[in-house]
Amino acid sequence: MVNPVSDRAFNKKFPPMSEIKNHLKINWYRCPIEKKTLKNLSQRDDLQGFFYAIGHLSLWGALGILTFYFYLVQNFLLFFIFLFVFGTVASFLTAPHHELCHRTVFKTRRLNDLFLIIYSIVSWQNYKIYRFSHTYHHSYTLFVEGDREEVMPATPSLRVLYLLQLFTFNIFGGYQSRGLVPTISHFFNIATDRFSNPFNSWGTELYEGYPKHRKEALNWARLVIGIHLLVFIISALTGYLIISFLFSCSVFIANAHRYFVGVPMHCGLKDNINDFRKCARSITLDPLSEFLYWNMNWHLEHHMYAGVPHYNLKKLHKVVASDMPKPRTLLGSWQEMRKTWQKQKHDPSYAFDTPVPVTKAEGMVSDIDAMSLGGLDPRTDQ
Repeated sequence: MVNPVSDRAFNKKFPPMSEIKNHLKINWYRCPIEKKTLKNLSQRDDLQGFFYAIGHLSLWGALGILTFYFYLVQNFLLFFIFLFVFGTVASFLTAPHHELCHRTVFKTRRLNDLFLIIYSIVSWQNYKIYRFSHTYHHSYTLFVEGDREEVMPATPSLRVLYLLQLFTFNIFGGYQSRGLVPTISHFFNIATDRFSNPFNSWGTELYEGYPKHRKEALNWARLVIGIHLLVFIISALTGYLIISFLFSCSVFIANAHRYFVGVPMHCGLKDNINDFRKCARSITLDPLSEFLYWNMNWHLEHHMYAGVPHYNLKKLHKVVASDMPKPRTLLGSWQEMRKTWQKQKHDPSYAFDTPVPVTKAEGMVSDIDAMSLGGLDPRTDQ
């Protein structure tokens, strides 16, 4: 699942991010909102945090236990049914990892960090790298010079062989899809101090000038590998290798729904534009999918005001709805992306131009609270 158009953009060597930050300044448009309202929406709530963090983890654990049980009693019909459901829930573990990286889930920072460690281990995530990279994704969304997480154009693929992999076991991955081989390979590369491609389309420039943070990413990769190897050894010694499979491979099982939900966030939209309404997309979802995705279907709102906790994004949307494009449905977003992709095959520079309400210059928001990334930027850690 390689995107040849995007890949060509990275054939050249980019300068360190420390240099790019000196000249790449983006005056983002943000929908006007009263400071008091924004402050209230930005309040973090430990109870809400526990509801999502413990709820998602408990659902994953309970389904894993049931899957293990049906394996033990050799009821393989129910085993494969529950394995599929278990994998579907597990594939969304990237959502809590993302939110906890922003440190906006809990009011108590230690709780954010504790659950971030837990979710990063079970979902094979290097949060040390992701927080570094994701800071740039929010600061320079779809500006290719500064954002290497999302490089447009991207392909909303529905190829049969790829879908077969997503509905069963994700081996090789692709756009918005984490396969076993690239994920494990990535971890071993970082663990052995090879940072030529630490995350997505980044090169060594991500960590140039930040040796301390690079070392932290290396140590975290070694720790995660060590924990999964320990689980494997214990499982082998007890004669239940299925435990290691369920613990270490759950995020690679039944990735289809996560793929369908995750692709619309930026795919097919305009790059190099300072209006989040045109480079990010919000979609409506059913309550269960919205829970599993930690409300990131309100993705436009998340980018516009990243300091607002995920559980308040729908409320935020209602406040600024008059200045926003109408959220797409999941089906509608895929139809939009596929039509855009068909045009891009003949004109790679084409992108869908989201219609937005007519706004005035006074709508520009420059208040520092509006610019907040929550606690995302790891360079601000004490």
